[in-house]
Amino acid sequence: MRPIVQISLDLTNIDEALETASLAMRAGVDWLEAGTPFILAEGLHGVRALRNAFPNVPIVADLKTMDGGYLEAEMMAGAGATHVVVMARAHAETLKCVVKAGRDFNVKVMGDNMVCPDMVAGARWLEDFGCDYVIHHIGYDERRGIAAMGQPMPSPLDQLAEVVAAVKVPVQAVGGLSLEQAIACPRYGAPLVVLGAPLTIDADSFKTADGNLEASLRMICDAIHSQSVKH
Repeated sequence: MRPIVQISLDLTNIDEALETASLAMRAGVDWLEAGTPFILAEGLHGVRALRNAFPNVPIVADLKTMDGGYLEAEMMAGAGATHVVVMARAHAETLKCVVKAGRDFNVKVMGDNMVCPDMVAGARWLEDFGCDYVIHHIGYDERRGIAAMGQPMPSPLDQLAEVVAAVKVPVQAVGGLSLEQAIACPRYGAPLVVLGAPLTIDADSFKTADGNLEASLRMICDAIHSQSVKH
């Protein structure tokens, strides 16, 4: 498949999210993500605002669902999301419920393996339950906590090739990637490239990064779209 560029709108108000989304679309981004901070701040209203502004663009709702899976997926589908995110560490019944809601409401399910004791097994677990995509994810707090202890910061690239080899569904790598690493993800066989904190968003203030974001995004999108996905 052709690489897909997704921008994570890890922002906390609708106006800034819409402004960032508009320039991202002009730059060649394929998917918009209602990031977790945005969903916490604006909820269904934020997702509806994105859908109204971008009627034909895939929208990922990064719910990080742990419980109440069917209702959460149903609500986000009703607001216009095309993809929802459920955590591998959720109960098996929650995974089943989110996947069922995905089928019932024509929404794709992205399973996130963050904090799984065995990340590769977590990815397989998600695929076995029927998730359409796997997010291989090293969390924000985990990365910062480990770095604060003076230890090497973990990266999703550490096991990305193993995760890609373990599942048949498309994989996305998330968590502290440098710009160069994010662009390289398709070469690992991970065609879904997410751009967000800290690549295009200030990870500490959750504000749009300074500088010419649109021009930078255009170069990034061109570099990603020009690649073939390794199989």
